[in-house]
Parts: sequence; C-alpha cells; structure tokens
Amino acid sequence: MNSELCKQALAKVGNPNILINLVSRRVRQLNSGGSGASRPLIHDVGLGMADTALKELVDDKMSFEMPNDATLVLDNTRRRKRL
Repeated sequence: MNSELCKQALAKVGNPNILINLVSRRVRQLNSGGSGASRPLIHDVGLGMADTALKELVDDKMSFEMPNDATLVLDNTRRRKRL
C-alpha cells in the first residue's frame, strides 16, 4: 500500500480502525466483480485494490458516517425479591 495515500486517508477518517474496515470492505467489493459496486470509481490503472480504495476515499468518491455514541443507562427501579 502507498504510505502517502494511507496518511491522507487517515487524516480524512481520523480513526485507523475505521480506516481499515472501510478499505477492507471496499477491497472485497472490488474483488467480487459483476455488479456496479464492484467497478472502481477512479480511473488509475497502476494501482492495486487497496490503493484504489484509499484513493477513492481521499478523492471523496466514497463516503462514510460515524455512528453516534450510545450510553448505557441502568434501570434499578425493579428489583427481584429473594425467597
């Protein structure tokens, strides 16, 4: 993988774990073949699949949404009675 593309994509995404998930999912789509989602969104012949996914992300051809953080609230109003 191209290290410069990795740095640029990481600057856009912010979280390396999210970046890995985005790139791996897109590489699987590109490798699957057949449907419209499996065609590259950029026209650059010399790149591998992972570099193509990174370049699509850097060029804003691919987008993502970060989920909202959920908070866990414990409900202590109902207690079980012990026998």
